[in-house]
Amino acid sequence: MFAIATLVAGSASAQAPKPTSTLEVVKSRGMLSCGVSQGLPGFSTPDDKGNWTGIDVDICRAIAAAVLNDPAKIRFVPLSAKDRFTSLQSSDIDVLSRNTTWTLSRDTSVGLNFTGITYYDGQGFMIAKAKNVNSALELSNATVCVQTGTTNEQNVADYFKANKMKYEIVAFSSADEALKTYESGRCDVFTSDVSQIVAERTKLAQPDAHVILPEVISKEPLGPLVRHGDDQWFDIVKWTLFAMLNAEELGITQKNVDEMAKSDKPELKRVFGTDGNLGEQLGLTKDWVIRIVKAVGNYGETFDRNVGANSKLKIPRGWNKLYTQGGLQYAPPIR
Repeated sequence: MFAIATLVAGSASAQAPKPTSTLEVVKSRGMLSCGVSQGLPGFSTPDDKGNWTGIDVDICRAIAAAVLNDPAKIRFVPLSAKDRFTSLQSSDIDVLSRNTTWTLSRDTSVGLNFTGITYYDGQGFMIAKAKNVNSALELSNATVCVQTGTTNEQNVADYFKANKMKYEIVAFSSADEALKTYESGRCDVFTSDVSQIVAERTKLAQPDAHVILPEVISKEPLGPLVRHGDDQWFDIVKWTLFAMLNAEELGITQKNVDEMAKSDKPELKRVFGTDGNLGEQLGLTKDWVIRIVKAVGNYGETFDRNVGANSKLKIPRGWNKLYTQGGLQYAPPIR
């Protein structure tokens, strides 16, 4: 009897193979596992009830909406800069959406793929107004607070060496530690991506007592990552962002998406899935773009709500405007 039961169980398991692709795993689990920061206002931060908000969070919600038809079906995993890549490599998370800079070495040596650029940024410096420093070129012999596991350390080394200035790095495992040390006066300068400096400055006791110097010393294109070797999942995450950008360019918003979906224009019919099967080619349903826009809005809405005009940070769109408005954001067409 035991042998027969074992045989039946073995047959059942053989008939139900374990999901192999990331899309199959996410659908089988019924939830997206998304790696985010440990708390960076505007990008990924939880409130006192554990509700996450931010640009990086909206990318996660948009993916969940496209794949699971529910932007709430997400497990957010807070990760340090040091641990973010290993968590994705080990499949603890399905996607990393955590203010991470796209570089050649990261694109080739850690087994991960960047899927697009959600935010064009660059590294800068913050210093107390009382020090009367107006330029990063006046920072010779400064002590610089920085977070380890980021591109910031190398950028500081390159900048100070190029300008023949001496400096001392004081490195910490988290941005919070670096910021607290800077605020205590043990460092002259706090450095990070400019967007992060703007966000971190809001945590200081006297934010207005600190200035961000005008120099931007590096290119920091930030975007989500997925594992090498799963092209379908790579395409889904990539085209989720492209859908948000195309929606903004076409004037599709959270408020008007249902009305726009009735359009007879060929381009809009393709986007909304009323003509062709582009969504199905991704492994999704035809209305995938509608679900994304209903969940988080277009790219511009996400930007304004989290870091832009309608947020506490009030960061100008700048490089992150659409190419039609003089910015760098440009998405391939949905066709």
